[in-house]
Amino acid sequence: MGDFGRTSVHNALGAGAVADILLWKNVYGGVVVLIVSTVFWFLFERGGYNIVAFVANNLLLLVVILFFWAKSATLLNRPLPPIPELDISEESVLIAADEMQVWINHAFSVAHDIAVSGNLKTLIAVVSSLWLISYVGSFFNFLTLVYIGILLSLSIPFLYDKFQAQVDSKLVIVHKITNFISRKANVILQMIPSTHKQKTQ
Repeated sequence: MGDFGRTSVHNALGAGAVADILLWKNVYGGVVVLIVSTVFWFLFERGGYNIVAFVANNLLLLVVILFFWAKSATLLNRPLPPIPELDISEESVLIAADEMQVWINHAFSVAHDIAVSGNLKTLIAVVSSLWLISYVGSFFNFLTLVYIGILLSLSIPFLYDKFQAQVDSKLVIVHKITNFISRKANVILQMIPSTHKQKTQ
């Protein structure tokens, strides 16, 4: 935790277009993401518009426009609609599959730790995480949670980049406290199997 500042926030976020948007280096991109997400949230959450009907109506409109454009283009000797050849490369599919394999294998290893190894620490971590997600999710709709996530992702990295030194000094203190609590919890958790063994003996 003492090596804060060696890696910039921009590099930690991947140093690409997404990092530029999250840190507001690409102001236009950040504004577009904020406006589009706000409009979508307002339409579907506040306006009561159905997302399935919205997608279906837009696709219907797009298909009809493209059809009549193509027909009129052949009749009037005009260029056809500029639709690119959409083809997903095998390489991108393999990359996505590798990424999914990592997540699925991690989930299986956590399940193995809980079900087979009887790891109480992993069980407590998973149960508390799922309970927290369930508790927070009970206050909001899924779309509102996604919108809050977008707002936080557009604000927290930017604020952390601006006030990194002050936040890091506080994080060092928090890290020391969590390490102390974690050590105490490990001592308590290690005592539970030993008392269980004594009872069985």
